[in-house]
Amino acid sequence: MSQPIIDSRSISKNYGSFRALTDISLTIRKGEFIALVGPSGCGKTSFLKILAGFEQASSGELFIEDREMSDVPAAARPTRMVFQKLALFPHKTVEENISFPLRIAKVPAAERAERVRGMMDLMHLRHEYLTHYPAQLSGGEQQRVALARALVSRPGVLLLDEPMSALDAKLKKSLQAELKKLHRELGTSFVLVTHDLEEAMMLADRICVMVGGRIVQLGVPLDIYRRPANRFVAGFIGETNFLPVSVASTADGLSVRPLRGDQTAALLGADRVSPEAHGDAGLLLIRPEDGEILSGAPSPGMWTIAGTVDEKFTKGSSTQYRIRTEALDVPFVLESSGFDTAHIPVGAPVSVGFHPAKSYLLGDRP
Repeated sequence: MSQPIIDSRSISKNYGSFRALTDISLTIRKGEFIALVGPSGCGKTSFLKILAGFEQASSGELFIEDREMSDVPAAARPTRMVFQKLALFPHKTVEENISFPLRIAKVPAAERAERVRGMMDLMHLRHEYLTHYPAQLSGGEQQRVALARALVSRPGVLLLDEPMSALDAKLKKSLQAELKKLHRELGTSFVLVTHDLEEAMMLADRICVMVGGRIVQLGVPLDIYRRPANRFVAGFIGETNFLPVSVASTADGLSVRPLRGDQTAALLGADRVSPEAHGDAGLLLIRPEDGEILSGAPSPGMWTIAGTVDEKFTKGSSTQYRIRTEALDVPFVLESSGFDTAHIPVGAPVSVGFHPAKSYLLGDRP
């Protein structure tokens, strides 16, 4: 395992009487790509600005490359930041924008020119753009210039504050792929703030979920998605279904049975139970892709729920159904791949099947 490059210890931040961050302790390893996600106002950007040196923590300690950062200004830190609005200098050329950090550091002109051209090649920007101004470039090209400016000084950590939020869907996908490749090639640590959960799942080695200025879960994307810490994380990281169940302990593990409907009790292994699941009631987490619309008899061990198609959305390679059932107060969301079920109309009666033993048990509290 690589050495840590960032070590935050009980970082808190107050803005007057408002507590934006509370006891944020997070270690980021060299070469790691970590995403900070959470609802608006959860403290993601405040923490990023503290890492960058644009804000000072109210309490706690921050170490970057084993150096305590409390008295180190932003320009002297081994970090660079790409902002949501990019903050390119409109009156400077592309060459002047990219080379700006090197000029501040008094890097010799010949080396500046060499490193700027190297960045142009890395970002797949044509060299004739060096004399252009930002307004003469497309949104994607401006994004690459901002990344080049942040990386030209070879920082140990690149901080990204939702840099692709304003791009159209196709361009965003393209730049996400390039960002992943860039991270792999450079070996620089990336810290990304994003509201796009799909983006976090695609890009990050680990995801840090924040709520109310606190870290509520930190883990690899698959664990965050399949084994969320609580109901909030489960609902925030993708669409899902929560089926209320009764819970009983047996010699072989936990037995669950739906509160509504007549289903055979199912046994869950320890890896299918949240540490926060206690007592005789809980919520069974069922992701949309884990259910299916049955065309025949259910397979052994499968639970079934009868319902009516309330709405459907075609996504090209898949179809999403929202199915009204008596077992749930809200529609059951189901994602069907391919075109096998695409002919089922709104209003049609259907039977939904899923395997409870492959689901995940959460506590019944929000």
